[in-house]
Amino acid sequence: MDTPAAAPTMDPMKTKKTAMAAVLTEAAAQAALRRGPARVLTPEEDRVVRMRLGASPARAAPLERAAPARSDLEIELLAYEIEAHLRWRELAAAAAAPTLARAAAPRPSRTKEKIVRALRRKA
Repeated sequence: MDTPAAAPTMDPMKTKKTAMAAVLTEAAAQAALRRGPARVLTPEEDRVVRMRLGASPARAAPLERAAPARSDLEIELLAYEIEAHLRWRELAAAAAAPTLARAAAPRPSRTKEKIVRALRRKA
C-alpha cells in the first residue's frame, strides 16, 4: 500500500533582523544639546560638537574660565564682567524710566479738547 505524502509542517516564521540606522537632523542634535550636556561625551568632545553645530550651552551652565585661578588675567576679566553688568543695568533702567513717565503724564489731544468744549456748551 502506498503511504500518503506527509503534510507540510508549519515552521515558525523566521524574520530577518536588520539594523536600522537612526537619522539625526542638525536641529534635533541642537535641541538635545540645549537640554544639557551629552552624558556619553567627554567635556572636550561636547564642546567640539557644540561648536560644529552652533548649539549654545544650557542657560544654567556655568561659564568656563580660561585664566588660571587668582591671576591678573582672571581679576581683569572679572572687572570687565562687572563693568559690563553695571552698564547693562543702567541701560535697562534708562529704557524703563521714559515709559513710566510717559504713562503717568497725560498728553494733550485735539479730539479730547473738542469733546470737552461741546459738553460745556450743552451744560
